[in-house]
Amino acid sequence: MSFIDVQNIKHSFNSLNVLNDISLRIKEGEFVSVIGPSGCGKTTLLKILGGLLPPSHGNITIKDSSLDIAIKRRDFGFVFQNPVLLPWRTVLQNIELPLEIIGDQTPFAESEKLLELLGLKGFGKYYPKALSGGMKQRVAIARALVFNPDILLMDEPFGALDELTRERLNLELLKIWEQTHKTIIFITHSISEAVFLSNRVIVLSERPAKIDEIKEIDLPFPRTIAVKQSKEYFQYITWLRNKLKKS
Repeated sequence: MSFIDVQNIKHSFNSLNVLNDISLRIKEGEFVSVIGPSGCGKTTLLKILGGLLPPSHGNITIKDSSLDIAIKRRDFGFVFQNPVLLPWRTVLQNIELPLEIIGDQTPFAESEKLLELLGLKGFGKYYPKALSGGMKQRVAIARALVFNPDILLMDEPFGALDELTRERLNLELLKIWEQTHKTIIFITHSISEAVFLSNRVIVLSERPAKIDEIKEIDLPFPRTIAVKQSKEYFQYITWLRNKLKKS
């Protein structure tokens, strides 16, 4: 049984066809990245998967339940490119905001433990204006994890960061994934980032997007920076780049 089962998803905005018959299955605990040409519908697909946008056609089941039930169970945590932190709330208060909204006082781990997991120990009482871009994104990830969702949906979360910060956060995200065993669906424009992070990479075609390829990434875990020096790593990048050129 698939953890996430996407069947024949199509979506249009008025007369603009964006997604064309998307079907895929994702296993529990997988790290799956989605790449494709700019504007092909990657974010639209992620929003549909998380219940933020109803599809024009098709069906999604999560853990053998309907998407509506998955939403009620709070199966999803979201991280976007813009961390959208409330400037008048401290780091800790921003992390705990979802719990206040849903009235849940029993998160999977105390917020202080999340601070430590995300490398934010000692920053709980700071305000967003005092944080770097990378630290703000860590807060956004902690906020997405605070009510212990099974699935983390991430839409280019590191796209606005400099290369060194992005590389550091890639490593930290892999560490979080290995410790929490979340199922992660990660949208990115970076082929190298997709290869470094993922079990599988989904390649979307030009709009209206269909799945052009699903590529298994057979690189060893835990992944370190040394992986980026391997011949296999560069071979995956080259293969995916050529695939995108033909999409």
